[in-house]
Amino acid sequence: MSQVTFLNRQALYLRPDPARVVVRPFKPATEPRDLNPTDKARANHIVDRVLSLSPEAAAEQLADVLENFQGRHRNLLATFEARADDMEEAFAAHAAFTKPQRRLVGAYFLHEYSFEAAALFNPSIVSHPDQSGVPDGERRFVLSLRAVGEGHVSSLTFRSGSIGLQGGVTVDPTARLASIPRVTSRIPGPQGDIVEVDFKADEEISERVIFPVTESQSNGIEDARFVEFEDEGRKTFFATYTAYSGKAIRSELIETTDFMSFRMTPLRGTAARNKGMALFPRKIAGKYAMIGRQDNENLYLIYSDDLYEWNGGVAILKPAFPWEFVQIGNCGSPIELDQGWLLLTHGVGPVRKYSIGAVLLDKNDPSKVLARSREPLVRPDPSEREGYVPNVVYTCGAMRHNDRIILPYAISDTFSHFATIEIAALMRAMEDGAGPA
Repeated sequence: MSQVTFLNRQALYLRPDPARVVVRPFKPATEPRDLNPTDKARANHIVDRVLSLSPEAAAEQLADVLENFQGRHRNLLATFEARADDMEEAFAAHAAFTKPQRRLVGAYFLHEYSFEAAALFNPSIVSHPDQSGVPDGERRFVLSLRAVGEGHVSSLTFRSGSIGLQGGVTVDPTARLASIPRVTSRIPGPQGDIVEVDFKADEEISERVIFPVTESQSNGIEDARFVEFEDEGRKTFFATYTAYSGKAIRSELIETTDFMSFRMTPLRGTAARNKGMALFPRKIAGKYAMIGRQDNENLYLIYSDDLYEWNGGVAILKPAFPWEFVQIGNCGSPIELDQGWLLLTHGVGPVRKYSIGAVLLDKNDPSKVLARSREPLVRPDPSEREGYVPNVVYTCGAMRHNDRIILPYAISDTFSHFATIEIAALMRAMEDGAGPA
């Protein structure tokens, strides 16, 4: 099928900006409970050195730090003090800190991290929870993105923007500053901690960066697939994501109603041991439903009575066409249309080339495949194929707006782009090119 009949690429790109930084805990002291004896000894050497400074020298050093960093972060002095408090249990008995000493000590256990220095990719999009003042036929949205910085550590960041009546997409200017949230609750569990975090109301949405806060996430929060979920009139934004510890992966769930307060919960069950799970936007026949890949090759439909436990599943989609012979996976949560569930997929073909396709599933029984694109909707463009991982286009979720699909997608695991798809034209193309499941 021809791409140009229904795909409209927008002149809009989101590229990584190494100037965007957050302050994070710095080794040899990540968190007190993680310190080994050598780390504790080094930390206490730092304390001893600060205490050896005269009051005037400590104040002078603190002033120098502020001169270098004050305009780059919000509430920097409070951040220094909070970090010193966090470290206190790792310190040996010591003389009482003066306020300048406490702030200076805290500064020694923090560092700036350029969280999107390497990449800004794998976006997903949902309606903004606040649509007040938006003209009829238009819509505000929240975009989530995977940001990658030093050490290939992935975090979750956001943008906001608008969709016009005719499908034009604009993204709001990005905030100059960036912040990580405070942890408000940490509940230990057999699968790992359940953690709640929140941001301050005066921090713009593009300031908010959710960085790994548990052992299972320590090397990255990857590929969040956000969906606006409705149940009995209540709307919640859920996202499945891959937690990567540096040794193992697993699926976890993040939830929010306002994109200020978030709860992160490990998922249980045999199906949650894999990556790339995507939640349907509502229950089907009274059950939660997911699309996931359990065998690194095929797509499965999974049902559960418990949002946090997923087992079993039945294979409903297998590679069928040359552009997906290696494997297929979902590209975000299914989108409900009058005709059925539109599921965007990715396929891996020769030379590990990733493309985006589409499948139409039955609305009442999503195990039934009604139509399927024989050719990709989006392929790596020859002019944009270079990047951190070449020959890849990928998305973690699109959304419907009026008669179009708004599709943000990543290019070569480096930056993000937008396209829109006319639903009627896509349905005709899929009917003409429907293939076997």
